[in-house]
Amino acid sequence: MKANEPKKKREVLHFAEEPGQKSLDEVNGSVEVPKNAGFFRTLMAYTGPGVLIAVGYMDPGNWITSIAGGAQFQYRLLAVVLLSSLIAMLLQSMAAKLGIVTGKDLAQLTREHTGKVSGFLLWIVAELAIMATDIAEIIGSAIAIKLLFNIPLIVGIIITAADVLILLLLMKLGFRKIEAIVATLVTVILLVFAYEVFLASPSVTGILEGYIPVKEILTNHGMLYLTLGIVGATVMPHDLYLGSSISQTRKVDRSNRDELAQAVRFSTIDSNLQLFLAFIVNSLLLILGAALFYGTNSDLGRFVDLFHALSDSQVVGAIASPVLSMLFAVALLSSGQSSTITGTLAGQIIMEGFIHLKMPMWAQRLLTRLLSVTPVLVFAIYYHGNEAKIEDLLTFSQVFLSVALPFAVIPLVAFTSNKDLMGEFTNKTWVRICAWTATWVLIALNVYLILQTLGIVG
Repeated sequence: MKANEPKKKREVLHFAEEPGQKSLDEVNGSVEVPKNAGFFRTLMAYTGPGVLIAVGYMDPGNWITSIAGGAQFQYRLLAVVLLSSLIAMLLQSMAAKLGIVTGKDLAQLTREHTGKVSGFLLWIVAELAIMATDIAEIIGSAIAIKLLFNIPLIVGIIITAADVLILLLLMKLGFRKIEAIVATLVTVILLVFAYEVFLASPSVTGILEGYIPVKEILTNHGMLYLTLGIVGATVMPHDLYLGSSISQTRKVDRSNRDELAQAVRFSTIDSNLQLFLAFIVNSLLLILGAALFYGTNSDLGRFVDLFHALSDSQVVGAIASPVLSMLFAVALLSSGQSSTITGTLAGQIIMEGFIHLKMPMWAQRLLTRLLSVTPVLVFAIYYHGNEAKIEDLLTFSQVFLSVALPFAVIPLVAFTSNKDLMGEFTNKTWVRICAWTATWVLIALNVYLILQTLGIVG
């Protein structure tokens, strides 16, 4: 193996030096990392990309699936949240490593290693996944705007089309500013739900038992549907593309083995810490839905229902307060806006990586946003702004993300397991086994759900 190391290093360096091949070129290598610093100072330098990744795992799509899961099945789907979070940690660490070692993101490498037809099809799936992700963010933000300011839902959807311009301003301020702003929004979300769950007084025993998987998850169609929705909302396809790109924002000399190893190590720590935070938030969402709505009105569990229920003493008892309702709406808006930043960045990465589309940044990001806003707006107009119908679309979008996930995971696992590409940073045997097992189990669950929906299996 030692005889091959120089060759591998030259391959890695070659990736980094190809003209026009830098992912998110305007911020690639823009964050300095201290040399020979202590553990915590170095970790702080690498902390940031994990926050942008984690926010995609607690977007409005997670809210509706997790709250609905708790409202319908109490704490039993907490096991799915736990398993999904562990899979997310594994895959995101692989995505970060891929970008750091090769100097290219997942979209670029996928396009380079596929033919025209297969590459085009994978790009279509990736774009649809971005649209599904954006649908959740748009719906969540629009509903939050309506709840906070009493603005009609259709108008709120149109307003969300303009929030992409916020990202253009933030990019001019520097990537660390973006990370700080998103971290602040994530903190708001965490504190709001931690407070509301505390007031709801959930069953601690029920919560602990909920993290133990039960057979019913696979045999109950409604539970399986929400399971895939939670998986799709937790393990986000677009986050894998994003993670492989923004891991390159730290300035690393790829010809230096020690610097590469340090970057991989600290990026993995950052990613896992932030995704653990996302796991806490998603657990809180499901626990809140279970504590407040399980065994009550079956229509509860939607954003609007939860907003009104938090101020209705007949539903949630003595903890009811208009303040809780407003806090919920603020957290929802924070979630939608922070997810907008990451979703738009991922859209740019996918578009540039797969089809090498070059256009002004503002035009590219506006195009990405409009592709997602249009179907939601059409749907909202058709149903006359009915929130219940809109939220059904949101749940379906999360299930689609679960179906689209293997199309991003398979190339990711294959690339990071390729010694010619990754050299000594290739996946260890246990990582390959876990990653491939998770991928094929997810594919099997998707096929089973489709067959069950068609009535072919019971």
